[in-house]
Parts: sequence; C-alpha cells; structure tokens
Amino acid sequence: MPKSIAIIRTVSDLRDQVATWKKQGYRVGLVPTMGALHTGHLSLVETLKSHADKIIVSIFVNPTQFAAHEDLDTYPRTEAEDCAKLSRIGADLAYIPSAAEIYPAGFASTLHIGGPSHGLESAARPHFFDGVAIVVHKLFQQTQADTAIFGEKDYQQLLVIKKMVRDLDVPISIVSGAIIREADGLAMSSRNAYLTDENRIIAGRLNGILTRLANSDLPAPQAEAEAEAALREAGFTAVDYATIRDAETLALPDMTTKARRALIVARIGDIRLLDNMPAK
Repeated sequence: MPKSIAIIRTVSDLRDQVATWKKQGYRVGLVPTMGALHTGHLSLVETLKSHADKIIVSIFVNPTQFAAHEDLDTYPRTEAEDCAKLSRIGADLAYIPSAAEIYPAGFASTLHIGGPSHGLESAARPHFFDGVAIVVHKLFQQTQADTAIFGEKDYQQLLVIKKMVRDLDVPISIVSGAIIREADGLAMSSRNAYLTDENRIIAGRLNGILTRLANSDLPAPQAEAEAEAALREAGFTAVDYATIRDAETLALPDMTTKARRALIVARIGDIRLLDNMPAK
C-alpha cells in the first residue's frame, strides 16, 4: 500500500524540506497544478521523475488568473482525492498553500510577460497571463525547484513560462509534457467534468477538426475558416480562435517560420475547450 504523501501548506515549512533535500544532493522538480487531478496531470509527474529526484506537486486555485465572471468559486476542488492519486504514483510532497500564503495582506506586485502572451488567450482573457506569471514565479521562488514541467495542452502558457524564465534569468529548467487524450482524442482537462453527456459528444469532435486544420494543404486563412465553420456545424456555440501560428513565437507564420502550430479554442455554452498540435 503506498505511503500517504506529505502535505505542506506554508512557505517556511516548504523551504525547510527543500533545503534538507538539497543538502542530501537531491534534484527537486515541481509540477504546478490547480488540483482536480486527472491522468494528464499524473503523466506530468511521471515524466518529471526522469528529470528530478524529488517531486513537489503544488495544488493552488490561483485567483489572479480568473476574471470576475469566470469559475473561480466553482472550480473543482478535490484535495483528498488528489493526494490519494499522488500517493499512488509516488510523488514526494503536495504543496497546498492558502491564498493568504501566496498573496499575503498588502500584496501589490504584478508581472507582465510580453512576446507569446499577446493575442489568442489574452484576447479573450486579458488578465490571464499576468496572473499565471506572478503565481508561477512565486512558486519557483518558494520551492527553489531545479526543474518544472508544464503540459503542451496549454501551449501558449508553456511559451509564456519559457519566456519568463529566459527574460528574468530564473535558474530553473522547463520540461514540456505531452498532451494526454481520451479515447476519442479530447484533451484531458479538469474542466471536462463540466460537460453533460450531450456536450461530451460535441466535445469529442474537436480533435478531428483540429487534426484536419493541422494537416491542411490549403492556405492558412482558408484552412482556418473551414475549421471554424466545421466547429460551428459540430455543435460548438462559439469559436474564440482556430488558427495556425509560428510554433516558437505564436506570431502569424511567414517565410522565416521553422515550425507551425495549430490551435483551437471553442466553447460549448460557458465551457471553453482548448487544444493544439503541430501543423504542416
């Protein structure tokens, strides 16, 4: 029977534990999450084991990346179940701070990362990447991790974090985690739990449309228009974007582009589903 995972809730206790590990010569890895863990999250832990000796999984529903109308209050919180899953796969520590521990009274700092944060997600959620950047930077500082992993499902977020690390000389290496999918290709996400049975059928059509966009021989604007039309025909109620971008910068591709990425965000009611894959 797996040993229950250690849980730490304060920065001081966390730093004491990490200092002990580092004195013992261990390399420390961080898997930042907002909880409601699924197979995709657990795959990140398994991947990071080949890059670190001790694995910290942070569980923190970060208020600064939610707008007032978004689902902060209803975002799934499943601490007991999450810790049981982490125990079974051999993670070493769950860091589960309170909002006051991350943002103490009087907290007034912000962090804005340019470059790949412009457009796409930030067009619909202009607050989002500033909120992600500040909490991730704080987690890096608090854990003093040597390496951290972020999933490719949130591809723009991954590029923003890599940009932050480069620009601010943060002494940490970033590992990319592969997208883990359901049998019908839907990318695993904590928000998939919001889908009704009927909406889950619609959601399952997303991957096929994304695959056609990524492999299209049509000029990008035409391929994008066809993908948007296909999403609406499939039952999605709105399309935030269906686009092909430079895989390194998320700028519109041009003759200098070395690799491209197809990205889609489509909605079923209030539920946003996002996915991406390499493009031709």
